[in-house]
Parts: sequence; C-alpha cells; structure tokens
Amino acid sequence: MITNWLKLTSDMALLGLEAQRVIGLRLLRIAAGGRGAHFERGRMVTEKIAAAQEAAATLMAGGSPEKVVHRYRTHVRQNRTRLSRHKKR
Repeated sequence: MITNWLKLTSDMALLGLEAQRVIGLRLLRIAAGGRGAHFERGRMVTEKIAAAQEAAATLMAGGSPEKVVHRYRTHVRQNRTRLSRHKKR
C-alpha cells in the first residue's frame, strides 16, 4: 500500500480545523440549554463511538488511513451542516 503522506497530512490538518468548528457549534448548542443541549450531548458521545468503530473496521478490512480520514471528514461536514442550519429558539 502506497501512501501519499503529503496529502494525508494535509487532509488530517483540515480535519482538525473542521472538527474545531464543529466543537464550537456544539458548545454553543449545549450552552443554550434545553432539549437541544441534552440531545446534542448524547449524540456527540454516540457519534464518536460509532466513528471509532467504523474506522477500526475499515482498517481491519485492509482499508487505508486515507479512507478513514475521508470518512471522518464526511461525518464532520455533515455535523457542521446540521449545526449551522439550526434555528435559534
């Protein structure tokens, strides 16, 4: 398996930046309190467990680190979209 380390490193750096934005959006949701905060706390935990299991399964099946990072970025992007369009109550 040949890895393009420069691309992988770049993708991992972008993942880190994108994840920080989602963390900020989630903190805003949690700080607002109410049902949305409760839901977000639970979702955050279950998503992390599911993502770790998916990554482990991908690697055990012979998948590449690039594939794992790509899937994590997809999950982060979906969360950013969901949290960004949330209307304030």
